[in-house]
Amino acid sequence: MAMIDDLKAIEAQAAKGISGAPTLDDLDRIRVAVTGKKGSLTGVLRSMGAVPPEQRPQVGKFANEVRGRVEEALEARRVELSHAAMQARIAADAVDVTLPGRRPQVGSQHLISQIVEEMEQIFCGMGYRVMDGPQVETTYYNFTALNAPEDHPSRSARDTFYVVDNAPEGKEAHVQGESDVLLRTQTSGVQVHTMEEHEPPIYMICPGTVYRPDTADACHLPQFTQIEGLVVDEGITFGDLKGTLDYFCREMFGSDRATRYRPHFFPFTEPSCEVDVSCGVCGGKGCRFCKGTGWLEILGCGMVDPNVFGFSGIDPEKYSGFAFGIGAERVAALRYDLPDLRMLMTGDMRFLRQF
Repeated sequence: MAMIDDLKAIEAQAAKGISGAPTLDDLDRIRVAVTGKKGSLTGVLRSMGAVPPEQRPQVGKFANEVRGRVEEALEARRVELSHAAMQARIAADAVDVTLPGRRPQVGSQHLISQIVEEMEQIFCGMGYRVMDGPQVETTYYNFTALNAPEDHPSRSARDTFYVVDNAPEGKEAHVQGESDVLLRTQTSGVQVHTMEEHEPPIYMICPGTVYRPDTADACHLPQFTQIEGLVVDEGITFGDLKGTLDYFCREMFGSDRATRYRPHFFPFTEPSCEVDVSCGVCGGKGCRFCKGTGWLEILGCGMVDPNVFGFSGIDPEKYSGFAFGIGAERVAALRYDLPDLRMLMTGDMRFLRQF
């Protein structure tokens, strides 16, 4: 019978291909070519309708036997090739246990994390506590409780990332409502939370990320790390502020660095000033790095305004205090003479490995 002859030819061809298949991929291609939907054996089985009725049982039985033998051969060859492939991988991955081990690359803290941790150690050594607070704040804690008037420029939508704007209808965009939610522009809000939750004396710092819609350039970043400090106690004077910050600057930049205090204005402190540290490049003589002045601006500070105590329920007649704010990125730039703050954000390991 012609169909039986065709089945014998297909079986013989399949057996030859299966035994000679060098890889599992080649074996799978043979399987598809023989027993797949469009395979040669499948095609013969589909033509059973053309076989005379009296021959169908014999032909059908033989076809099933051929299919079974082909599938058994495929499985046997698959097991053989899988075992050979595993042995090859084992041989390729063999480890010489007598060789010295490979030491994994050890990572390190980012430069900003190092700076923040060092600053925490300096202030904790003076008896300060490290406090934390929410990065999403209300305008009350970010501005109002810090004595910033509603028309202060820092409350403008151009200077602050507002999350929810509930300003009354008709109110100008730069005058934000008390229920507005924003990404904090300073960590000073943590100071207000602390004064509400703790009785004086208070000696604390609050490091954390702050956000401002600034265009990233050599001197500004839209997201940076700020460390603010607050002291509230009886009999605190500007002399205490100066002694604290002088000690901090010497510890952070070196005992040979001088400091100076320039009058300034901040809504939440009075009197207020900015602190400069002598340039480490020229030793205070004047150079391109310090723009010929011999000084580099490092932080802002001042005595806490009595109105701020009033918002937090602290008696300004009994207590006084001082506050200060420092940018960790700026400290890193001044300490290591970095020309561009954006270098800290690129993730370039060639740069970061230097620290």
